[in-house]
Amino acid sequence: MMPKINPRQMAQAMKRLGIQQVEIPATEVIIRTADKELFIENPQVSKVNMMGQETLQIVGEIRERELSSTPEISEADVKTVMEQAHVSEEEAKRAIEENGGDLAAAILSFQK
Repeated sequence: MMPKINPRQMAQAMKRLGIQQVEIPATEVIIRTADKELFIENPQVSKVNMMGQETLQIVGEIRERELSSTPEISEADVKTVMEQAHVSEEEAKRAIEENGGDLAAAILSFQK
């Protein structure tokens, strides 16, 4: 159990120890991993510098979202593949999907 400490005294003690803390006015924090995203809403973010080592402290409401492995295909991408490879819209979409959204690879797949 921590006794109540005066915030001013705490700040002075941290300064003597070489610890600097700065509040960051963030509105949302997103952390991306290989398979999901973590959204932290209404965050309280502090950047702490302790003897040259910077760390972030984040407190807030956490939500998770799985990442889709299917690439988003825009009309411009489809049109580009159609024009460059001289193929139909369906063939262009299929090639883009098969090549993970890589337009160059999709175009080259028709030149084999």
